[in-house]
Amino acid sequence: MVSAESGTFLIGAAPVRATAVALAAENRSIHVELNQEALSSMRKSRELVELTAASGKRVYGLNTLLGSGRDTAVEEKSLLAYQVQVVRYHNSGVGAYLDRAAARAVILARLIGFSRGGSGVRPETAVFYAEMLNRGIFPAIPREGSVGSSDLTQLAAVAAVALGEGQAFDADGTLIPGAKALADAGLQPLVLAPGEALALVSANAYSVGVGTLALVRLQHLAELADVALSLSLETIARYDGGGNLSPFSPAIQAAKAVDGQRESAAVVRRLLSGGWLEDVRPEVSVQDALSFRAAPQTHGAFRSLVTQLGTALEVELNGRGDNPLVDIDSGQVVSGGNFQPMQLALAFEGLRLALAHVGISSERRIAKLYPPQRAIRARHLQAASSGEGLAQEELPGLLWYSAAGLLAELKFLAAPATLGAPTLSADVEDHSTLAPLALQQLQRSLEAAEKLMVIEALTASYLLLEAGAAQPLGKGTGVVVGRLADVLADRPAAPDLVERARVELRDAVDRELSEAGEETW
Repeated sequence: MVSAESGTFLIGAAPVRATAVALAAENRSIHVELNQEALSSMRKSRELVELTAASGKRVYGLNTLLGSGRDTAVEEKSLLAYQVQVVRYHNSGVGAYLDRAAARAVILARLIGFSRGGSGVRPETAVFYAEMLNRGIFPAIPREGSVGSSDLTQLAAVAAVALGEGQAFDADGTLIPGAKALADAGLQPLVLAPGEALALVSANAYSVGVGTLALVRLQHLAELADVALSLSLETIARYDGGGNLSPFSPAIQAAKAVDGQRESAAVVRRLLSGGWLEDVRPEVSVQDALSFRAAPQTHGAFRSLVTQLGTALEVELNGRGDNPLVDIDSGQVVSGGNFQPMQLALAFEGLRLALAHVGISSERRIAKLYPPQRAIRARHLQAASSGEGLAQEELPGLLWYSAAGLLAELKFLAAPATLGAPTLSADVEDHSTLAPLALQQLQRSLEAAEKLMVIEALTASYLLLEAGAAQPLGKGTGVVVGRLADVLADRPAAPDLVERARVELRDAVDRELSEAGEETW
């Protein structure tokens, strides 16, 4: 658990929350510790590994080769050299390097895995990984290379640095040898015991660790979607006679037991509370378009999938995905398939599809906000024809087209990623989850969806500011419009406008989550 007061992430036998992992990964000042319960579990696990090795029993990766070489023995005199060979062999990732938060998340997820007692690593090895985090060692971890049957290449990049090999980044972001990174941090290279090399690389710590960072962004995006929707409801009420809040009523939400749907509707009601839309207007349209009226159903389904991702991540964090599994209760070291994170991979898959649906609704709402913009431009042009000079508008005119392009990207990214892995290692590894690819595509979807929601919020806020203050905004929407008014008033170029608005909206969402007590997550 993470203690905000002490700034400590304490790892023991207690369940670990995915959001706590993300917090510790993002915040370099948080100190990571293993408690005595975790150390005791690892000590018992290691003792079992050593007893098994001494018995002469053949165990995968302990005294055999890996993959298609699973039935080939490794001589006892070669076991220590074999540990180094395993790390070097698997350190084969390519592509851009992970940023510091992602790298910390990978190390932390693997450390939590050690603490569960299924890996058979020595306690001192786990403590070494904790010290890598605490002393700011930042391994250079290539992004690509895993097919999702353990994130072998990413974890080998970490293990290589631990052994005094590989590469790392210094405080200035310059690539340096792993040995120098250890020396600068006051650490001696780790010498692995038999079986530890496989334990260091055979886990899904990239998919799990970086997945926790994606989870937090998804939680924020669920709130941002409801903020943008609420602003658009305010806008169509003023320009198009819409803004009917009956679909968000407790009566409608109670009629269908979808938790995420009720939560989304409740957020909208909270944002609009105290404003004009709460009073039923006799002239209001009896039904708004489905992108408004059925938004709680769409946003709610997305929220439910975000919750399912949190569950899948915590299954991985708190389980034992090691192969072979060191099972203290039975006294056995057994081969299995817990390294195959299928539930997690499918959670990443489903969320991209859900984001595309959320994006469709957002883009359709933006489209319905376009006619008022056209009328404003016509008014400005008419004024200019009278010799007043053409007014410079605060909102770039074709942001809707940018939104349409982002939606096209979301639809493209919604295609399955997990079905494409070929068979590997002489057809022994004949199925893979491709969880890392599914996660990376989800990260791209998150980026596109967040920009799309920001464009909706900006468009609605601009029109609300143009409409004036004749009717009061909701307490929540009023605050958001006030924040975005300052950004719009500076008339930055479109890329800067969207980025600055994104920063403001992230802060507003943080406050929304805080006020709601984060009880939904």
